[in-house]
Parts: sequence; structure tokens; C-alpha cells
Amino acid sequence: QVQLVESGGGLVQAGGSLRLSCQASGAMFGLNAVGWYRQPTGKQREQVAMWTAKGDTSYADFAEGRFTVSRDNDLNMVYLQMNSLKPEDTAVYYCMKRDGLGSEYWGQGTQVTVSS
Repeated sequence: QVQLVESGGGLVQAGGSLRLSCQASGAMFGLNAVGWYRQPTGKQREQVAMWTAKGDTSYADFAEGRFTVSRDNDLNMVYLQMNSLKPEDTAVYYCMKRDGLGSEYWGQGTQVTVSS
């Protein structure tokens, strides 16, 4: 069974940085995409960044230039480097992996709080 565990969230002042990590375990039927999402309190979940097996990486407008997604295949880790954080970045952040059959796996989320 595939499990994803996020870590690295916390409280940071505006302008600060955080690096979120996502550790994956369990066998997947190939890897189609890896993504980071977030859900502010009382709002819908939204995509932050997406990496596809084709090698394409895309970012939401609010993340462009500030956030960077990266992977360490040897460690089966995915990271989200977040710089110049703003109070509106406050949310629970989730990582997602989609396998070659289209199945999606989600972590439990990690809270990021940015104070003004």
C-alpha cells in the first residue's frame, strides 16, 4: 500500500522560507505525476505545483517564482521549497502521487502558517 507523509510545515514570518518534504513508501505501478496542493481553512483545495513523468513542471500563478518542486528519486522524496512566504500562503499542504494506472495517493497534510 502506498503511503505519503508530509513534513516541514510550521509557523514562519512573512518573507521567510520553508521546505516541505514528502516521503513515499510502498510500490506504485509506475509514476505519472507528482504534485503539491494546499487547502486554506474554509476554502477548496488548490494545486500549487505539478511535475509530470514527461518532465514538465507547472506552478500556480501564486507560486511562480517563489516555490520550487524537486524530487530525489533515490530517497523517494519530493520537496516543495517555498520562499518569500505571505500570510495568504497559510494552508494545509498536501503532496500527491499519481501512478501509471491513474490512481492518486495523498498524504495527510502539513500545516503552514505565515504570520504578518
